[in-house]
Amino acid sequence: MTRFTIVLMRCLLLSASLFLIACSTPVSDFRVFRQSDGTIGIHAPKSAKDAEAHEVAEAECQKLGKRTATLVDNRKTSNDRFPSSYTYLCR
Repeated sequence: MTRFTIVLMRCLLLSASLFLIACSTPVSDFRVFRQSDGTIGIHAPKSAKDAEAHEVAEAECQKLGKRTATLVDNRKTSNDRFPSSYTYLCR
């Protein structure tokens, strides 16, 4: 292989790596946990809306092989970082 070919392959590999990093899914600010009774708990950040918490719960339910997430409980907490707590039942 020529030197030009090696340099070109390295550039393509680097650009593909940067593209994959740029398109990766951002880290979620939600905290998801499974409770002993089979429900899903979601701790939502200050800026979160109810619909966003529901989307996170549905994604977690789909990981468990369930189709939908039904809101069971919504509570305000004294935590500054996560002022809302949601409980969902997967069906």
